[in-house]
Amino acid sequence: MRIAVNRITQRHAAQASGVVIVIDVIRAFSVAAYAFAGGARRLWLVRTVEEAHALRGREPNALLAGEIGGRLIQGFDFNNSPSLMASANVRDRILIQRTGAGTQGAVKASSAKHLLLCSLTNARATASYAWKLAMESSCSITMLPTATFEHADCKNEDDVCADYLDALLLDPAQAPVVLTEGIAYLRDTGRFDEYQQDDFDLPSADVPAILAVDNFSFAMVGTHQQWEGMTYVDVERVDVPQ
Repeated sequence: MRIAVNRITQRHAAQASGVVIVIDVIRAFSVAAYAFAGGARRLWLVRTVEEAHALRGREPNALLAGEIGGRLIQGFDFNNSPSLMASANVRDRILIQRTGAGTQGAVKASSAKHLLLCSLTNARATASYAWKLAMESSCSITMLPTATFEHADCKNEDDVCADYLDALLLDPAQAPVVLTEGIAYLRDTGRFDEYQQDDFDLPSADVPAILAVDNFSFAMVGTHQQWEGMTYVDVERVDVPQ
């Protein structure tokens, strides 16, 4: 049985339905994947700094992670660096995450029947789990790339990830070629150049962390929750048999 696979932009996130895969490669959901790999208990995704602080008031032991303009937010515990998250001690902690793209798209995708978060680090596991959910619930799969970098003639990293997911779902034999060409395109177009400065918020080690394709065999599954008039996304790790 073939499954319909669609793609929409962040501005239409509220219309995303069925199994929705929200993609943020640089860098929110790469950070999320490394957090879960490090033993984080759950992630709570929010749209604003104020919401993040409000949720920490509800869960004082939670850690705050995220960025504004790519930089650490004052009062937050972590910035948006996957390489730094990979070495952090987050075992059995809840992380509250706010970013300018990925967490925005996840919260906005309120019509999703099933919500999955994806980066290149867990793409294959996400595709496999999305297929299972789509088959079980007889619904389509909608990909929601959230990167704010847009140009009419250029792809961004989330488009490349979406292309790879497309291939994994619909033409698995071509998936390695699609992936290789996509990553080469990102390098050739200078998408990683800003990391050469190797500062705290943009460390050069983020590039190999981001490009650790299929490093994790788990899906990140979200559900929309309400608390004191706020909508946030509660995310858990679901291991996917390979």
